Amino acid sequence: MSGAGAAAGTLPGDPPGGRRALAVWGIGVSVYFVAVIFRTSLGVAGLDAADRFDVGASALSTFSILQLLVYAGMQIPVGLLVDRLGTKKVLGIGAVLFTAGQLGFAFSPTYGMALASRVLLGCGDAMTFISVLRLGTRWFPARRGPLVAQMAGLVGMAGNLVSTLVLARLLHGIGWTAAFAGSALAGVVVFVLLVLFLRDHPEGHAPEPVPHQGAVYVRRQIAASWREPGTRLGLWVHFTTQFPAMVFLLLWGMPFLVEAQGLSRATAGELLTLVVLSNMAVGLVYGQIIARHHGARLPLALGTVAATALLWAGTLAYPADTAPMWLLVVLCTVLGACGPASMIGFDFARPANPPERQGTASGITNMGGFVASMITLFAVGVLLDATGDDYTVAFSAVFVLQALGVTQILRLRGRAARRERERLVASRVASVHVPV
Repeated sequence: MSGAGAAAGTLPGDPPGGRRALAVWGIGVSVYFVAVIFRTSLGVAGLDAADRFDVGASALSTFSILQLLVYAGMQIPVGLLVDRLGTKKVLGIGAVLFTAGQLGFAFSPTYGMALASRVLLGCGDAMTFISVLRLGTRWFPARRGPLVAQMAGLVGMAGNLVSTLVLARLLHGIGWTAAFAGSALAGVVVFVLLVLFLRDHPEGHAPEPVPHQGAVYVRRQIAASWREPGTRLGLWVHFTTQFPAMVFLLLWGMPFLVEAQGLSRATAGELLTLVVLSNMAVGLVYGQIIARHHGARLPLALGTVAATALLWAGTLAYPADTAPMWLLVVLCTVLGACGPASMIGFDFARPANPPERQGTASGITNMGGFVASMITLFAVGVLLDATGDDYTVAFSAVFVLQALGVTQILRLRGRAARRERERLVASRVASVHVPV
């Protein structure tokens, strides 16, 4: 994404890209980076939270479920806000909210107050990723879209890496309150950076103003986005691919590895780190493949689902009390592909919608994986309590949601492909007839 590379081969009206674009996008993605640190901080603190607030598996899962419920429920409103207000304002509001939520979580003396803090954090977190996607479309040429989106996901996983490596050590070194309150300072830093330096778009590339029509405008934006098969296909791809790794990293991975597999916390932490590192490596590969071969989108997504299901089945059905380390390593490596595969959903929704609906379409797509994660988090917690902590039964919920998602993907893929070809032909015809 150097200046020369970004500029070469751009279409008329495309943003130029270049170093300025990288600098501005870097500020936006740093806000998302911090949001992911805060979002995933409970993943390394789940056992500590259970002791601190004296709660069981179902109550513990409520932290993440409520946070994701808020996140998923806000995706369409946030998409509309980004389309209407622009990236800078929405990211600024998000940074204030997730920083306040992390700080509140640090000082919460009761389970109820801690839940309220995670809700606040979820509200702020919900405003970041769609804003970063929109920022990328405003600053980089369209052909860079898949790679820019994968890079954003990669930076988010780097935030997850900070949680598993840094925050976990701080938590067990300086204690709950100091660790969470200290991490909240990162939110203050990125807020100051975005206020001072972030811009919604390059000079000369301001979007056409969208007339606001109240509830009518909202309904039309949502309905128009939803009518596109590419938007719905994007949602189901995101739904089916993201949640296995999200559930593992966000809450249940550490308890599964420690309580069901008999590993130490240190070893379990290393396996969680492996998921994150695999995610970052696979994200680079997937981004490059899709940028060069658009037809690889669906095979990559479905291949990731199949590999994930196979490894989970092998781990849960292994004929011994615990799975061997090599199998857990392979499982965590494959789980790392779930995040990059979920980003493919946006590569179906993006070309299906015009620029003025990109935020709304991204919001619809982004709901998918978080709804699936929320359902699975709840199901695993309930099944653990109902079966006396039988992780084999509890994690079997993964296969039910994967089957549902694959069914919907196969149902929509033909319509989405036809519609995308029609749009491509129409755009080529229009470009031929544009007066020079």
